Amino acid sequence: MLFGSRTAAHANDIPTGIKPVPSRPLEQYRLRLHHLHTGEDIDVVYKIGNEYVPSGIAKLNSFLRDHRTGDVAHYDPKEFDVLHTLLARLGRPNNVIDIVCGYRTPWSNNFLRGRTANTGVAKNSQHVLAKAIDIRVPGITTAKLRQTALSLHAGGVGYYPVSQFVHVDVGPVRQWTYGTAHND
Repeated sequence: MLFGSRTAAHANDIPTGIKPVPSRPLEQYRLRLHHLHTGEDIDVVYKIGNEYVPSGIAKLNSFLRDHRTGDVAHYDPKEFDVLHTLLARLGRPNNVIDIVCGYRTPWSNNFLRGRTANTGVAKNSQHVLAKAIDIRVPGITTAKLRQTALSLHAGGVGYYPVSQFVHVDVGPVRQWTYGTAHND
């Protein structure tokens, strides 16, 4: 072929054995949550491929509002990735996550801290920064949920065996236990 000349491509011009690669749809990241205090449920796609879906993030922010005051915060979307990855690691990607606590205003955090002398509520809680969620996963023991969350090395993991929930956040990597286990 001479420089600058053009010819139409024909099916016969494709070398044998090479097939065009079909384009794959981008992965959708979905969360199914049930809030134990409000009774609300949500099933939302919050990310497609590597892009967060603004409307999905907004729905999650509203869903995880402070249930005492109604205030909504803007969650760090990496927290949603942690939940999604956690379910995948548990082999339950379509499971519902029970939400024990999402965002807390400083007022709610102080209210919880003041209920008794030792509540297990941190003064500078990641909940106030919209970087933490306390969860349960139906069908998964609290101990297994904790171990799986720790394996992610994605932030803080608090283990509350008496109350039967696990705190997961995207703050500094650390771990703690509050209360003593009786069956886990």
